[in-house]
Amino acid sequence: MPPTRASRVRWTLIGWMFVVSAIAYLDRVNISIAGQSIAAEFHFSNLELGWVFSAFVIGYALFQAPGGAVADYFGPRAVLALGVVWWSVFTSLITVLPAGWPVLLFTVMALRFALGMGEAVVYPASSCIVAAWIPSRERGVANGLIFAGVGVGAGIAPPLISYFLRHYGWRSSFWASSAIGLTAGAIWYAVARDRPARHPWVTPAETALIEAGLPQASRLGRAKPRWSELIGERNLLAITFAYFGYGYVAYIYFTWFFIYLRTARGLDLQHSSYYAMLPFLGMAIGSPLGGWVSDALVERRGKRVGRCYLAAVSLGVAALFTVSGTLAARAQVASLVLAGGVGALYFSQSTFWSATADIGGAAAGAASGFMNMGAQTGSAVTALTTPLIAARFGWAASFGAAAALAAAGAAAWLLVRPVEDVE
Repeated sequence: MPPTRASRVRWTLIGWMFVVSAIAYLDRVNISIAGQSIAAEFHFSNLELGWVFSAFVIGYALFQAPGGAVADYFGPRAVLALGVVWWSVFTSLITVLPAGWPVLLFTVMALRFALGMGEAVVYPASSCIVAAWIPSRERGVANGLIFAGVGVGAGIAPPLISYFLRHYGWRSSFWASSAIGLTAGAIWYAVARDRPARHPWVTPAETALIEAGLPQASRLGRAKPRWSELIGERNLLAITFAYFGYGYVAYIYFTWFFIYLRTARGLDLQHSSYYAMLPFLGMAIGSPLGGWVSDALVERRGKRVGRCYLAAVSLGVAALFTVSGTLAARAQVASLVLAGGVGALYFSQSTFWSATADIGGAAAGAASGFMNMGAQTGSAVTALTTPLIAARFGWAASFGAAAALAAAGAAAWLLVRPVEDVE
């Protein structure tokens, strides 16, 4: 390749982050598909299964900001590779537990908590990659592609895990998930570098292109910001609150949606696995499309419109669709409408991470980890409250609570004043 021609290594890394993102969600969603089989063998109630779901999210939430700080310090290449190995091991450990194991519930919760710790580094590390490798005008698309992996990974989980359930039992699905993760981690470590200047495939032209497009302004420019700076940054707090509502809505689909289709809508295992794919298809489409639209709006109208207003409208539409979907009489129509709501939700996904990377600058890992801690706190809350609200008031009320939080998140985005590029 001639030295004057810009390489495109940055998009190779983003593409592989898409793969890692997909595998991360396959490894976390597999338990929701296999949940009823596990509960039957281990004699767990729905409430106890909710505690198992929450254990993962609690570990994931608590280690978001620390994971981001570690990625800032040691670099995303090594930290992410180690995280993939860690969570792949803990994915498979549940398979060695017998039904008569003492304190079985506590042990399963501990394993899921440890799994959450390992996965906590994924998106803070990806934010480090975006902050170092991606010009500001491309960050919407880059984050959109990374988070499209969420929909792809979670979307292939229902048919894949259901296939293993029907033919080989639930344990085999966890072994397969673990093997896929270990393979992806090894490839990531081989192809990734922390910065463009350290990568042998990057041409000087691509390095110059990247450096010219990085935001010069940042509100948290230190590599090691004090926690008081994170907690006191008003824009970051508003985005974190919005992401709490976002996480509450999204995690219903990663934990309870499959069970909702089977219990509330009366679908069998095979049909549930098909219809459970629709929301994740909405995620896979909405995330990159939203990133592309966001970047286009930023270029034409600035970050206030392209990040803040776009996110507010997307979350508002998601709230409307979430309420409407549960009111549909037919399971097929409900699944389609709810999938549209999730697509609208994920249409805003890239705006969260793009704005936070701009705010964090050299501390993008810590800032994005702090933000994502808000989303995962919302996820932990929904894993527990969704079955409780459904048992007392019905499934429509559970989804209604999620819609209200999405609307609150939309309002929070209107308070954000984004970091603009300095030309």
